[in-house]
Amino acid sequence: MGLSTHVLDTMHGCPAAGMAVELYATKGETATLIKSLLLNSDGRTDAPLFNDNTLQAGTYRLTFAVADYFKAKGLALPEPNFLGKVSLDFGIARIDEHYHVPLLVSPWSYSTYRGS
Repeated sequence: MGLSTHVLDTMHGCPAAGMAVELYATKGETATLIKSLLLNSDGRTDAPLFNDNTLQAGTYRLTFAVADYFKAKGLALPEPNFLGKVSLDFGIARIDEHYHVPLLVSPWSYSTYRGS
């Protein structure tokens, strides 16, 4: 049924509007970039990353440009950043289900889960 994501900025209590995200297909140690995008004002993509017709079983990686996002918000981060990019590797086993991969993030921590 598709793949979607969204990001919540837990430091500021708002959606992570403008955060850069990359989606990769992975096979072993090889990662192939599928798409790059910026999150909208709601911290979501404007369209599903995959829809019903394009979702395929396999392994994937979402990479979120966390440090760049917080720097753009005016936050002075130490160098090197504690979290520069957050990469989430996950698998899609059933293409008849919807996979939602949310990220809750601050400059110092993150959590994720399989949403609905």
